[in-house]
Amino acid sequence: MASRTNRAAAALAGATALLAGCGGTSGSGAAALPPVAAAPAPLPGPTPTPATGSIALTGATSPVHDPAILAEEGRFYLFTTGNGGDAAGLLGLRTSDDLKHWTLRGGSYAALPAWAASAVPGATGMWAPDISKVGSEYRLYYSISTFGSNRSAIGLATASVIDPTAPAAHWVDRGPVVRSDVTDDYNAIDPNAFTDADGRSWLVFGSFWSGIKLIELDPATGKRRGDDPLRSLAARPSPGAIEAPFVIRHGGFYYLFVSFDFCCRGAASSYNTMVGRSATPTGPYVDRAGTAMLQGGGTPVLASGQGTGDRYVGRGHAAILQRREGDVIVYHAYDTQRNGTPTLQIQPLAWDAEGWPVAR
Repeated sequence: MASRTNRAAAALAGATALLAGCGGTSGSGAAALPPVAAAPAPLPGPTPTPATGSIALTGATSPVHDPAILAEEGRFYLFTTGNGGDAAGLLGLRTSDDLKHWTLRGGSYAALPAWAASAVPGATGMWAPDISKVGSEYRLYYSISTFGSNRSAIGLATASVIDPTAPAAHWVDRGPVVRSDVTDDYNAIDPNAFTDADGRSWLVFGSFWSGIKLIELDPATGKRRGDDPLRSLAARPSPGAIEAPFVIRHGGFYYLFVSFDFCCRGAASSYNTMVGRSATPTGPYVDRAGTAMLQGGGTPVLASGQGTGDRYVGRGHAAILQRREGDVIVYHAYDTQRNGTPTLQIQPLAWDAEGWPVAR
């Protein structure tokens, strides 16, 4: 759950499980949010009316939670949160040749990696993936956690090919990249890897607790670079509802997209997407008004939709796909007409005269 606060393992008995990615606890250690109610199985045929401004999508667009996207050679690859028993599998893969019609290919993992059992006892899912390509290597980051806890870890899998006919065939697990424990004041979930203008590699992550963090990566391995310090990029006052970071470079700035408020409550989800920017990858990030994101600042990109009568609400855990044809913002939202089912949404992302992103 983007997104990612700590995804609940809410499953339909004997049917498709609802992807409850986002965690849902406060940084102060308050009780976890209850898992969202189980959703019905996806309806056949086209997805009904999209959210205002969204591209009309068809095919396997729900349940989709915490989408991560990669475009290569005319094909789009979409990875999502998965819990044990989900029909889509662990880190389910969907593909599209036009960004509109989506086909479910199956899970990228057959089971949780062996190290997960001791690192995060009780974990049953792999959440909030992030996909990128460095040289000839695909890198798939993912989160291991349990609902409402910051005993968490971010892992890495690599492959030389993404095979839609056998999604789990070529991924090699490389183990944990960064961990957090109950004694820490941060949560090691919701990863996003990016490269800066100087070629340095970074991993941004975080959910609730003390907010969004950043570490430097070794570009050769995709793992943490030595004893690189933990940096803070964004935070909010208690209950600290901020997560699902995603960083892009555009026009001389680095833009940090985050999700505010709460996911995983079905039609009651209040997720919304905010952004700030910085001249350097390490910050400080500020919003349009100049308020630091470390002080709770953020410029709206996607409103929650609550209280407006919109069908799709709780819009968050966004990923940005930068293209020559125009950027798009990819996220999940909850369908109020289908029991709050998390559903894939894609919208064009424009840039205004002052260099701020605008979801069309």
